[in-house]
Amino acid sequence: MKIACQKNELLNSVNIALKAVSSKSTMPILECIVIEVQNDTIKLISNDMEIGIETIVKGSIISNGSVAINAKVFSEIIRKLPDNEVNVETDEKFMTTITCEKAKFTIAGKSAEEFPMLPTIEKKEAIELSQFTLKEVIRQTVFSISDNESNKIMTGELFEINGNELRVVSLDGHRISIRKVELKNSYAPKKILVPGKTLQEVSKILSGEISDEVFIYYTDRHVLFVFDDTLVLSRLIEGEYYKIDQMLSGDYETKVKINKKEFLSCIDRATLLIKETEKKPIIVGIEDKKLELKINTSIGTMDEDIDIEKEGKDILIGFNPKFLIDALRVIDDEEVEIYLINPKAPCFIKDKEESYIYLILPVSFNAAQY
Repeated sequence: MKIACQKNELLNSVNIALKAVSSKSTMPILECIVIEVQNDTIKLISNDMEIGIETIVKGSIISNGSVAINAKVFSEIIRKLPDNEVNVETDEKFMTTITCEKAKFTIAGKSAEEFPMLPTIEKKEAIELSQFTLKEVIRQTVFSISDNESNKIMTGELFEINGNELRVVSLDGHRISIRKVELKNSYAPKKILVPGKTLQEVSKILSGEISDEVFIYYTDRHVLFVFDDTLVLSRLIEGEYYKIDQMLSGDYETKVKINKKEFLSCIDRATLLIKETEKKPIIVGIEDKKLELKINTSIGTMDEDIDIEKEGKDILIGFNPKFLIDALRVIDDEEVEIYLINPKAPCFIKDKEESYIYLILPVSFNAAQY
C-alpha cells in the first residue's frame, strides 16, 4: 500500500477517526486506525465497539492495500510533520514508512484482518436534515443526559420520529430537555435511543452549515450518521425510554416573561459565591413586576432584582443554579417564558410553539435563611 496526501487533509481525517479509537481496551487492536486503500478510495476506519467511524481521505493512490496502525502514534507524527505532501507506505510485513520533506518515520503496523470492521447496515429510508439543525439540537439537549453508567437509559437521548417531526429528549433525573424540529419529509413513527457519547462525537465532526446535509439511518440495534465524506455508526441503547409526556403538564399558577440575557447574567454572578463543595440553591422570588434573585453562602450573600412581566400568583422557589444556566445558555430567544405551579413542582421554560421545553425540578431550602 502506498498513498500521498496533503498533511492538512490527512490530519483532518485522522482527527475524525480518533473519536472512535479506544484508549483503554483489553484489545490492543482497538487502539489502531485502519488505513484501507481500494476501489480508488483512501479510507480511515476506527472502532471502539460502541462507535465506529469511516472517513475518506483526499489523496493520490500509488498502490492498494491496508494496515492497522497505532492511532495515537500515527496522529502525533502527522500533526508534527511540515505542511506539505505526506507519503505513507506499508510493506508485506506491515512496517509503515511515513515521509514528508526530509522527515522519515518507520513504525510497526498490524494486519487489518485482525481489526473488527464495522457491521454493514442496510440503508433504507433516511431521516434527512441540515448539519446545522442536528448540531444545534444536540447542543440544546445533550447537557442534561446523565453520566451515571448504572442507568444506561439516562445516558442516551430519545430520537422520536413521527410524521414530519423529530423530537429529541434527554433527562438526568433532575431535569428534562426537549427539542422539536420539522423535517423535510414524513416518516413512519419510530423511537430510537442514541448514546449521548455518540451524539457528542458526531456534533464535533459536523460542519454546522445549513447547506450541508446529514442522513440518519437506523435499525433495531444501530444508528448510522452519514455526512460529507464520513459515516459514524453506533450501537443503540436497549430498553424503553421514560414516559415523559405525563410529566409535561400544561397547568401553571405563575407565568413570567423575562429578558434571557439579563436573567442568565444575574444567575452567573450569583454563582461567584458558591464553593465547589457547596450545594447552595439560588432563590427566585416573583412578585408584581419584578423577579428577585437571592443567594446566601459561606462566602457571602447576593440580592438582585430584574424587571419582568408576570401573570398569576407570587411565588418563592429554589433551584440548582447550574440547571438554570445550562438551559438558558442554549436558548437563542431574546426573552423567555417561565411557567411555575408551586415551590415543590417543576418549572418549565418553553416557547409558545414548544419547539423547546426545559423542565427543571426545584430544590428545598430554609426560607428563614433568606
